Amino acid sequence: MAFTLASHITLVPLGVALPFITLLMHYRGLRRGDPVALLLARRWSAVMAVQFAIGIVTGTVLSFEFGLLWPAMMGRWGDVFGLGFGVEAWAFFLEAILIALYLYGWRRLKPWTHFWLGVPLPLAALLGAFGIIAANSWMNTPRGFTLDASGNPVNVTVQQAIFTPMFGPEYWHFAVAMFLTAGYVVAGVYAVGWLRGRQDRYHRLGFTVPFTVAAILTPVQFFLGDNIARQIFHKQPIKFAAAELVWNTGTHVPEYLFGRLQEDGTVKGGIKIPQLDSILAGFSPDTQVTGLASVAADDRPTATQATIVHWAFDIMATVGSVLILLALWYAWCWWRRRDLPKSRWFFRCAAVAGVASVVTVECGWITTEVGRQPWIVYQNMRVSEAVTPTGAASLWTMFAVVVVVYVLLFGAFLAVLLKMRSRWRLAGAHPGRPHDDPETDTPYGPRREHATADLGHGPPPAAPGERPAPGSGQ
Repeated sequence: MAFTLASHITLVPLGVALPFITLLMHYRGLRRGDPVALLLARRWSAVMAVQFAIGIVTGTVLSFEFGLLWPAMMGRWGDVFGLGFGVEAWAFFLEAILIALYLYGWRRLKPWTHFWLGVPLPLAALLGAFGIIAANSWMNTPRGFTLDASGNPVNVTVQQAIFTPMFGPEYWHFAVAMFLTAGYVVAGVYAVGWLRGRQDRYHRLGFTVPFTVAAILTPVQFFLGDNIARQIFHKQPIKFAAAELVWNTGTHVPEYLFGRLQEDGTVKGGIKIPQLDSILAGFSPDTQVTGLASVAADDRPTATQATIVHWAFDIMATVGSVLILLALWYAWCWWRRRDLPKSRWFFRCAAVAGVASVVTVECGWITTEVGRQPWIVYQNMRVSEAVTPTGAASLWTMFAVVVVVYVLLFGAFLAVLLKMRSRWRLAGAHPGRPHDDPETDTPYGPRREHATADLGHGPPPAAPGERPAPGSGQ
């Protein structure tokens, strides 16, 4: 489950946010009559479709694993929190239909009609995230039911089961993280191209639009992250204690940057900042922070699990802080000169920011899931009670098969992206030649005809908003 979730989550930022970034570029192209922006949007939509196809497989595997690996949890609690998965399934099918229409419309619909048909795409992606976060936030703060004499949930209230205390903080933190990460990932691709000397308008625009989205959201995400940490402090105090390596309950609690929790409650290594943890938790050094030792050993994460959560949390906070500095660098140069920074170090940092953002997404899920241990449903069901009784041999066989399938899937995904990149680069180097792939032609213009290949040119493309000439192959 950890392997499949960690693999699938790398695709989620593009799945949730790339439609929005593509439509933003699409709008710019139509509004300004910019063929470069339209070409970028057309190509990004092709990447979006390939990513969605891979996400279908990885997401389906996760869906099966809930039933196969956690039968006791789904059997007992499925009626309480299962609606979130139902919402996600409906959103998934809706998104598939909308992506198909959007891809179809590049050659067959009027420009603005095509754009408006694509507008629901980001909303469908956010609806899918709504369903998943509703289920996960319920596992962290379960509500909307009572227990009968046998300990089974009854009197389910769907609204309370969906909108749990952690739903709002989790959802907005997750959604902004997806948009921020996708912006840095896409911009990072063009930052690499810029560093390699391809400093044309195509790469400039491909970098500027997604990076601007990410730079605007970075400080917003910092405040959302601070808010969700404070919500965890109030609603899941043992998880907070694990994330901050707090062993004994008390005030004037120090903050540790990294470090390792020992079995006796001491912290080895790291940087100790006196009183800071209490200040961050409640804006006062007198704030009392609950420690791990306040509950029985089998009701809290182990020292190793707490260290993992702590490092994930610190990496996430550190990367977020550095990204704020990068966003400020970008904003300062844009405010002063209305231009990109000239330093190559800026573009090196921008290229790394995409990878770093994906790492923070992984760290966020580690914090959420490992910090809740040993509970799969917080304070209601343990992982040991929920897991399948299948023998270890069968589980290792299943795991090996999943690893092989995922390696092949992600290898195919990378191969397709590299093939598309090569075609697009060839088209950029030889713009007059006809090419078979539709992403190399100007959107809304006529296809280049092979009959005119001896001249190296097809019919002149129609401007955005114009109808193609008769017989143009539309």
